[in-house]
Amino acid sequence: MSDNTKIRIEDFGFYYGDTKVLTDISFNITKNTITAIIGPSGCGKSTLLRTFNRMNELLGNARVEGNVEIDGKDIYKSGVDVVELRKKVGMVFQRPNPFPKTIYDNVAYGPRLHKKYSKNTLDMIVEDSLKKAALWDEVRHKLNKSALDLSGGQQQRLCIARVLAVDSEIVLMDEPASALDPISTQKIEDLIIELRKNYTIIIVTHNMQQAARVSQKTAFLLMEEQGKAAKLIEYEDTKKIFTYPSDKRTEDYITGRFG
Repeated sequence: MSDNTKIRIEDFGFYYGDTKVLTDISFNITKNTITAIIGPSGCGKSTLLRTFNRMNELLGNARVEGNVEIDGKDIYKSGVDVVELRKKVGMVFQRPNPFPKTIYDNVAYGPRLHKKYSKNTLDMIVEDSLKKAALWDEVRHKLNKSALDLSGGQQQRLCIARVLAVDSEIVLMDEPASALDPISTQKIEDLIIELRKNYTIIIVTHNMQQAARVSQKTAFLLMEEQGKAAKLIEYEDTKKIFTYPSDKRTEDYITGRFG
């Protein structure tokens, strides 16, 4: 494994009960890149995304085959601390989901859960995380106000700050801008591009333009027949996928012929 490989997924398959949802998926993700996962609705994009922090297990009756390694360690091996894994691999959901607490307490929640910090250190973590999430200037004077009073776009950036506050290294984003207006979407995209300097980011998106704008690599998933497991059809540099894909099915999807 090269020094720059952050995630390696090999011969991966995923089952809900007896139903195989994903099959034969293999690719490597390099550190400090943004990878977009694209494909038609229902083809397992979110399931693949949740593979990297084992959140699929919360649904019960799930099992995997193959290997998923982060920093060379198999994350599905018995004895893996899933709490530590989810600290390292943070998740931002489709709809903003701030806690019904103050802005400050939303960001401080994770750090308090993992460790006892002094008030001074916690203040610094909250400020630093909000700055990284490009939200500090907008909320610095109302940290004790409810997070639910923020706009949708601000709430989503707050949720990103919450992930960053626990020193995540990988950030998973499941259509993070799909519930937002165009101006808020632009802010989220700018933020994603900025975060790449320090984080490895994987984003599921239905928006082809968004995938083309923010990512360096793109993975195209497709369920070739209804009821069959989805496969990885192509994984390439985003520019190549969007200009001259190797597979006709990728081209058909990107140009809107199906999906």
